[in-house]
Amino acid sequence: MRYENPLYLAEEVAALDLLTDQRIAIGISRGSPEQALRGWETFGYAGGADPRGADVAHAHTAQFLDAVRGVPQADLDTSSGMTPGASSRLRIEPHAPGVDRRLWWGAGSRETAEWTARQGLNLMSSTLLTEATGEGFSHLQAEQIRRYREAWKEAGHDWTPRVSVSRSIFPIVSDVDRKFFALRGEDSHDQIGIIDGLQSTFGRTYAAEPDVLIEQLTQDEALHAADTVMLTIPSQLGVDFNLHILQAFAEHVAPALGWRPNTAGPVTGYSPEA
Repeated sequence: MRYENPLYLAEEVAALDLLTDQRIAIGISRGSPEQALRGWETFGYAGGADPRGADVAHAHTAQFLDAVRGVPQADLDTSSGMTPGASSRLRIEPHAPGVDRRLWWGAGSRETAEWTARQGLNLMSSTLLTEATGEGFSHLQAEQIRRYREAWKEAGHDWTPRVSVSRSIFPIVSDVDRKFFALRGEDSHDQIGIIDGLQSTFGRTYAAEPDVLIEQLTQDEALHAADTVMLTIPSQLGVDFNLHILQAFAEHVAPALGWRPNTAGPVTGYSPEA
């Protein structure tokens, strides 16, 4: 969001939501680490004090959310005579009611997850967190989800949000799978490293036969705390092979974990009473 024009983005998101009959899921975030020094300023977005641009991203997000929620953004030019009887303030058009409930924020820490909840956004949590407490990645991410949901309740929102986690999961169901992924799964474990100047925890890769994967994933706290899982797939291997990975997970692993295909109906999020 550091590089986005919030009002232009509001127009695009609303138009896309209307064209797709409310079937979008738009993910936004501060943005990933980059080589450019305060690159957003080159695009004309100056004034932020945070060297990573989080304050710029948050300011853009606030205006973007106001715009998609129908808060007027401009004064009416009454001298034009073009819109008799119109309100003195104009909202961004097109307007898609409820599209803000289909927006997700990518949060890299527990604190950011709480901020996400206060904004009324669904939560995306990836395969890394910019924190390292000594706890395992799954436990740390489950804590992030718990704090998000607590903050959501405290904020008093009147709808149930969704939470997604990302995982690198590769079911080995053929010799080709074994060739590509067997070594990645052997002795895979969480790792600690530095990203964007912050000590961070990186989640492990899961690569094994389906029965082994099921046993491993049943112990993944965050996976079971979420209502949605997004699989990270190696785009270099092409569409057909990536489709094979997704099908192998859906057919051989997901049912044993209690996951249902979208043909069973829309995902509604966790139970607020849970």
